Amino acid sequence: MRLTTALMSAALVGLSALTACASPAVVAPPQVQAEQDRVDVTVERDGDRWTADYRLDRDAPAWAFFRSALLRESRQPWRPSWWRVEIPGVVLERIGDYDVLRSTDGGPVPRRIRIVMTPRAGDLEAEYDPALMFSDGTVALFSGQFDVFPLESAAAARAFPRDLNGVDVPGGPALVTWRDRSGPVLFKGERRPEVTALDAQTYVLFGDATTRQGNGVTTVIDPGLPRWLGDELAGFTPRVMTYYADRLGRAPGEPPTLMVSWTGPTKSLSSMGGSVLPGLISMNFEGEGVLDPDVQALSRARWFIGHEAAHFWLGSQGLKYQYAREAWITEGGADLMAVRALKAIDPTYDDRAELQREVDDCVRLATGKPVSSAGERGEHRAYYACGAVWGLVIEAAERRARGGDFFDVVAEFQRRNNDDGVLSREEWLGELTRLSRDPTLANDIATLLDVGVTDPSAVIARLFQRTGVAFRQENGRIVLI
Repeated sequence: MRLTTALMSAALVGLSALTACASPAVVAPPQVQAEQDRVDVTVERDGDRWTADYRLDRDAPAWAFFRSALLRESRQPWRPSWWRVEIPGVVLERIGDYDVLRSTDGGPVPRRIRIVMTPRAGDLEAEYDPALMFSDGTVALFSGQFDVFPLESAAAARAFPRDLNGVDVPGGPALVTWRDRSGPVLFKGERRPEVTALDAQTYVLFGDATTRQGNGVTTVIDPGLPRWLGDELAGFTPRVMTYYADRLGRAPGEPPTLMVSWTGPTKSLSSMGGSVLPGLISMNFEGEGVLDPDVQALSRARWFIGHEAAHFWLGSQGLKYQYAREAWITEGGADLMAVRALKAIDPTYDDRAELQREVDDCVRLATGKPVSSAGERGEHRAYYACGAVWGLVIEAAERRARGGDFFDVVAEFQRRNNDDGVLSREEWLGELTRLSRDPTLANDIATLLDVGVTDPSAVIARLFQRTGVAFRQENGRIVLI
């Protein structure tokens, strides 16, 4: 996810955007094919030159990249500008929702091709950023950006939906080798001379960044990051994760690595971005607004850490959503988990103000538009805000039925979905009906998701009234109390 706050006269004046990818769309390639029927890629840094050498496993006139998200701010593809195919007769271009390698003569793409890359910072819509850039020259590359699948023709890319979950796609994840001519790479917390991995789902670090061990978290923090922020990240992350573990049990997988990059003190900006992968929390900070600690910056940084850490239980490493249009389940849930955890850790934290932002943003982004298609419009913030609002509804139903809170709801989801780790929309809404014994609640949320309404405030007010969320209305606006 990306949290950006504009500054005026070096003072924090308000939240301008909260979008993109805390728990990016999960692309699930088909089962791994036989070893002789698989794409191999060697990613190498040699000084300032970065290359990706592909060995394709079959003849095809075009290949599409599984992960082809757009840049958040410009809504433009990034690969055609940042990657260059170093072989005649092959071009890299955008077709439909995908970045595509195609031959210019319509024949098969050569089995061996080289791509020259220019890694740079870039925030993608609901997807892991391709690179994290550190101020000392260290670079971390996302492993999944190299996976491709063959096409019968370049034009066939237009027929594939943006969300490939549940879609039968030929091919599968590539076997990637990672190599740095200047020394070892950091892979899942370990330094190695060279790494070969299939579907690694991580960031691979090139460079000499210092790692620190402590409180069950390995940290890799950009040396240019403001010291107060680095200390807060290293200290608060274990605290909030301990709280989650106390409420929901130990997070699955190995103890996490926290990887933090610093873009620099950009004027009139305060920006925090990040994502979670199995065993890894990645974060990026930018702007003069985080150079010095203040109450607002500290509060936002802690909330941000809380949201990202929550995904170890509800998101990419814990319970996952089934389709990208259901990201509200994990993103809104992580928002609410962060608010509840911060209030428990620091009783002075203004949880009501944060939840009020969720309500206001949900109303704004759901007016006249279905929430389920927000991603297609580039309005990913709707998944966070409306998911948190509906989290308040199911939490209130839980409180009336059993005296619990949202963590008790998540714990029940864990118990019921322990086999496949997938929390579907039907299961979420079914639990709401089971707790409330009122099927109209699920029906109203389904209408907001699938159809859209002209006055979301009225629908949300009815949801709150029927479950017991405390609020009042001021000129049609829902105000939490």
